[in-house]
Amino acid sequence: MASNMTTQGQEAVVCDLCQSPVSFFCRRCGVNLCDPCVLLHLRVKSKFGHDVVDYVSKDDDDVCLCDSHPEHKCSAYCKKCDVPICILCVSIKHKSHEISELQDKIDELLKVITRENDRLQSFRDELQRVLDHTTKTASSLSSVYERKKDEVKARGEDWKKQIDTTVKNLHQELDDLKKENEAVLLKQKKEYEDVIGKIDELNRKSTKLQNSKNVTEMQTFRPVITEQNTLKEFTQYTFPTFYKCNIDEHYLQTYFGYIEKMHERKISLLKEKISIPDPDSGRKVLEVPSVSSVIDTGFPAGEVYNNRLYDMAVTDDQKVWVGGASLDLKLFDLQGHLQRTVTITTEGFYICMYNKQVVYSDVFNYAVKKISDDDTVVTMFTTGDWRPYGITGSASGDLLVCLCKDDQSKVVRYSSTGTVLQEIQYDSQCQPLYQLAWYIAENVNGDIIVTDYKMKKAIAVDRLGIFRYSYSGRKSASSLATDSVGHVYVTDFNGDKIHMLDRDGRFLRYIIPKGGIKFPRAVCMIGDCEMIVGECKTGLAKRTKFFE
Repeated sequence: MASNMTTQGQEAVVCDLCQSPVSFFCRRCGVNLCDPCVLLHLRVKSKFGHDVVDYVSKDDDDVCLCDSHPEHKCSAYCKKCDVPICILCVSIKHKSHEISELQDKIDELLKVITRENDRLQSFRDELQRVLDHTTKTASSLSSVYERKKDEVKARGEDWKKQIDTTVKNLHQELDDLKKENEAVLLKQKKEYEDVIGKIDELNRKSTKLQNSKNVTEMQTFRPVITEQNTLKEFTQYTFPTFYKCNIDEHYLQTYFGYIEKMHERKISLLKEKISIPDPDSGRKVLEVPSVSSVIDTGFPAGEVYNNRLYDMAVTDDQKVWVGGASLDLKLFDLQGHLQRTVTITTEGFYICMYNKQVVYSDVFNYAVKKISDDDTVVTMFTTGDWRPYGITGSASGDLLVCLCKDDQSKVVRYSSTGTVLQEIQYDSQCQPLYQLAWYIAENVNGDIIVTDYKMKKAIAVDRLGIFRYSYSGRKSASSLATDSVGHVYVTDFNGDKIHMLDRDGRFLRYIIPKGGIKFPRAVCMIGDCEMIVGECKTGLAKRTKFFE
């Protein structure tokens, strides 16, 4: 036994080696030691060394007791039995087993526990953000539904005004018809009165001649009465009829409006841990970025605004697709040589690379389409009554598309087959995030960043659709791109510059290449040190190096 009884009947702890009164405790090995044995113990080599303290200084709650010898502390670990053991077990029950130091097992377990705890803490942080968002959304629910009721009421008022106007117009139409009808009937009445008056006059003359012998007068009167015509037909006028259209419930719902029920879509909270390089890892932005080559895309000027170049997308093999004011998408190498031209169904406003194929938004036909390897245009999916604008592929293999309808705008995550996976439209206060979502990009940290044409700003949400930040440039926010360390580059169409932001939307600096850029709209990254910027009105795409 490794303990004795005191005079008060309490168990006294003794040395695990010789049963003498205990004086020390080795934290590394988990054994009690007396004065003589502590010297012997310190001579025993240990992979992690020893940590001997006064017994009174040890933390009893941190000790692992042996299952076979509860009075002894565990100091080793049996790999075969997968249990912690004491010194006695090493030489008896587990003598032939593979034994390791207890600290080795502790370190192994702590490594797993620490990793899993980090994972859970990361999940907790993410879940806390979702909880905060959900709490704010729930608190705004009443006001949101009241606003929706106000929208329905306003729609009803609009219809009432339309109905009042329709009633007024029909009343006016009846008044006009009444005047027309009255004039016709009065004319007809006058005509009949004239005919009757003539007949009455001829009748009086005829009656007078009945008692006359004046043949000459009779001969004169005969052709008069003979030639007097009678009416061959009678025109009858009907009163106007009001035809009531049947009020069909489905017709009303179609044209008045309807309530789209709440959707339920699952969005994974688990995300792959992404290692984002340090943005300041030895790179320096050039004070005056240089233009290494210029591509003349050759697009004609649009009829209204004289715009030529709208969007660009860089391929894996360092070529660039460009879309502009024509029904052609063009593929150039970075030296400006035309490689390929494909005729599409609309102007190339919004394009991106997806699964190594160029994809574009068909704004006027409400569809997302791609160019196959044989240059055939293939419809991937349609977008209902929402017009697709900016489009980009995501790291998860989905497509992110900006959609607009009337005065509403949202971002939708689609699968390759057109299944809606996520919709992003409102913030935690249930206010619209966007007025007119224009161009879109995904950052390396999962943020979804959109430029808004009306608000002239860039708006970022995280991958769950929760608002992160917004950035307003001085003039405008057109297209945008991101690099591998999370920088965001926003083109300033009216300011003739590029705004460089960090991953949290903080302004870093302007990028203006040597010679300047005019009306920049499209921008794409070529690696992490270069970008290609499209001048909307000149149709030129400038390859620009901005990092050393």
